[in-house]
Amino acid sequence: MSAISSTTRVIIKAYLEVFIENLVNEYRGRLIPKLDIPAAYLSSPSSTEQSELLQAAIVPSELLRINEFEIGFSRLSTTYEECAKLIALEHHKEAHRSYEISGEVSIEAVNEIERQIALFEQSADKNVTKPGFEKMIEAVLEAQKTNHLVRRSVKADLYVLSHDGRKFFFEIKGSKPNKGQCLEVIQRLLRYHLLCGQSRPDAQSYYAMAYNPYGPNRSDYKWSVARKYTPFEQAVIMGHEFWNIIGGETAYEELLDIYQEVGREKGKHMLDALAFGF
Repeated sequence: MSAISSTTRVIIKAYLEVFIENLVNEYRGRLIPKLDIPAAYLSSPSSTEQSELLQAAIVPSELLRINEFEIGFSRLSTTYEECAKLIALEHHKEAHRSYEISGEVSIEAVNEIERQIALFEQSADKNVTKPGFEKMIEAVLEAQKTNHLVRRSVKADLYVLSHDGRKFFFEIKGSKPNKGQCLEVIQRLLRYHLLCGQSRPDAQSYYAMAYNPYGPNRSDYKWSVARKYTPFEQAVIMGHEFWNIIGGETAYEELLDIYQEVGREKGKHMLDALAFGF
């Protein structure tokens, strides 16, 4: 049985086609300065880096536009969230993007989150055993009191409620985060547990990477910062691990097939529009 139904496949494909068309239209109208008279460029006030001027001098403007378009494709990460939501809706009770959870929590619990983050960072910096993620969750929940209440809220990139009542909170981020980003994600994950008042397995929060840039297996992942500054084995999932939760064992492969199909069908259009359609 397919993880992605024919109906959802059509919806995902149409969504990706619109995403590409909007990106093409944005860059199609972007002017790339032509270096006709070098002296004029060098004498005029400009924030353009000299290396960029030299690049503009030797590379055809159409190719520069394609290069900028490729950089703009970093926004493709937003499509992972939408695709995950659409697939999850087939397999779970609910699925929402930018899902906000809010409520009143005690200032003691809020402070405990910060204390847990500080302990985790210190342990990582010293290369000693770091607190386990589930222990961190327990410490935060145990710190919750009925007085000294403050209102807090946090948005999950993706929230999924399974048919058996389990809650999944996903922070869908890049595969090469810096230290600050890692610690911020841990903080957000702990906030989810505090605000819903549940620990695993009833509530599960993850730093999710839509793919592993280093290979098909978890062991292939080489980005040392993420391994060092996250509870990597307990709170980070990537590639197949993430998509398996969303839609089952074949979800990742089927989604990749849709992306490839859209790429094949829209590839010539992208080249023509950006390089030759002027």
